[in-house]
Order: sequence, then C-alpha cells, then structure tokens
Amino acid sequence: MKFQVLSLISHSPHPLTGELLSPADRFDEVLAVGEAAERLGFDAYSIGERHAGAFLSSSPTAVLGALAARTTRLKLLTGVTVVAILDPVRVAEDYATLDQISRGRIELVIGKGAEAGHFDLFGLDEERQWDLQKEKYELLRRLWSEEDVDWEGEFRPAPKKVTTVPRPYAGPPRIWHGSATSLNSPDLAAKHGDPLFTANAIQPREAYAKLIAHYRERFEAYGHDPAGARVAAGSGGLLIADSSRQAVERFKELYEAKVAQTFKPHLEGKAGYNTPFRTTEDAIANGPQLIGSPQQIIDKILGYHEVYRHDLQSITVDGFGLDRAEQIETLQRFAEEIAPIVRKEAPTTLWDA
Repeated sequence: MKFQVLSLISHSPHPLTGELLSPADRFDEVLAVGEAAERLGFDAYSIGERHAGAFLSSSPTAVLGALAARTTRLKLLTGVTVVAILDPVRVAEDYATLDQISRGRIELVIGKGAEAGHFDLFGLDEERQWDLQKEKYELLRRLWSEEDVDWEGEFRPAPKKVTTVPRPYAGPPRIWHGSATSLNSPDLAAKHGDPLFTANAIQPREAYAKLIAHYRERFEAYGHDPAGARVAAGSGGLLIADSSRQAVERFKELYEAKVAQTFKPHLEGKAGYNTPFRTTEDAIANGPQLIGSPQQIIDKILGYHEVYRHDLQSITVDGFGLDRAEQIETLQRFAEEIAPIVRKEAPTTLWDA
C-alpha cells in the first residue's frame, strides 16, 4: 500500500484553547509538514480545495507550487479539484504548469466538493452539479490528451482548434474521481477507466463499500480489465497513542470538541457532512478515524483493505488541532510503526517505476 498526507488547510480556532494561527503561519505549517512527509518516506501529499467554510485552500495550485519547490520525490495530488465550478481550460493550464515544474509529479482528484456554498459563490446552479461535473471533466480530459480540440457543450463557449499550453510533462496526469456519497462519481470514473478515491471519512464502512463495489462492477461492464481498477481511501483523521486507553485519555476531549465545533445543524441527516461517531470510543471502535495504538490503526487499515482492496491510504494530521510538532511526530510514528507493516501485508504496484 502507498500512503499520502492530505490537508484541507482548515482554519478555525483550536477546539479547546481558541487559538487561531494567522493565515501566513498556517500555510507555513502545511508546507513544513509536506517537507517532513517526504523526509519520512510518504509517497504523496495532497491539498484540498474549498471555497466556503473555515478553510484556506481556495488556491491549491499556489500551495502545490510551493510544495513542488520544496520537495523532489513526493507525488502531489489534489483532494479534490472542484472541477464542477471551474473552467476546464484554466484547470488544464494550471495543473499542466505544475506538472512541468514538478517534472511529472502531479495527479488530480476531481469532485464536486463537500461545501454546499461554493455553487452559489460561482453563480452556478447546485441542482445541475452532476451535469457540470461530467461535462467539465470530459472537456478537461480531451484538453490534456488531444491538440486542436473542437468541442461543444452546455456550460461554456465552445473552444475551436484549441491546444492548451503548456502540455503536461509526460502525457496526461492521472485523474482520480473523488467519491463520498453518490454513485455518480464511481460511474464516471468507471466509464473512463479512471481510478476512484473514496472519502472514507465520516460515514460507516458499508456506505463506502457500496460505492467501491459499484465502481468495480461498472468498470468491468464498461469493458475495462478489472485488474486496472485502482482505489484509494481517505480517513477521518489520525491520532496515535501507545494504547487504546491512552488514546481515549489523551484525545477524548480534543476529538469531541472538534466534532462539536464542525457540526452543521442545517445539514443534519444529510450523508457526508456530520460524523455519526461523536465520541472518541465510538470513533475508535466503529468510525473511519484512525485513533488508537499503532496495532489498532494497522488492524483498522487492513480491515478496510479487506473490503476496499485499495492501493493508496490517505491520512490527515492537521484536522483536530495538533500543533506543527505534534503533526510531524504523528507522521513519524506512522512512518516507523504502522506503514512498514501495512505495506508488507497489502502490497501494490501503484506508482512503481
């Protein structure tokens, strides 16, 4: 299995102390953790994209550019590129530029995004979100794989004989499809033979297993070799302690305060927005959150792998309010105590030269 670190660049007061870093300090923290991730042997670093809510990730291209300059080996991913609200020409240009700067280390994870407010912000009809997603993705795909593109669609003026520049570094970057609650993204990924990135962050395992099973079924139905169906999975955050008891003692107040802070009452009952695992004990036992001893976390990841058969595991260390030193310490423990065992038990050929 491969491992990536994901940051949505959340920017809200610490759930216990109320402390809030300045935006400049928060960006510096994200970049420092990215450098540490490469040093510790992680395979990829991913930056989210949010245009609403308490986040600073409205310009992932800028952050990934800074990461490209500070690293040499890490794959650089998005999580997700909200292609439904963006101009595919601009996306093609921006990320091909990053692909050139990083010498082929860019991969996209596209999705409609998890913040309800961004469609209004960009003057788009949220009711058409899946139509927007499909059309804009399919234009992006052509812009990266073809030159002199003629295209006509519903949501933007038709490009005629367009070749976006720069071209990608060594052919079109891989595009994953982010999937959290709907069968639309798994079906679109399967149709084009693309990999699937399941959120695996809030809902019970069965909900994500359903999306992945649909993806694999449709992948083969569309005529693709089922052996080529790549899957990645997120997690609801990473907190490591020496034992389950110590994990509860150390993180209970922090975890439950963060759950309360991020609760969205207006979206109560809507899948994918509020975690049902509101106590630390429930999150450890039943949630996708990776909280507990190293062995507990190993067992949980491998348990998900039995169901998902995923190639890439994403972890997040900055979602609960850990400071920079604690985030890097958490990554180091994961790299030394957890990753080697999971890599051995769940091998993959993803990103192998």
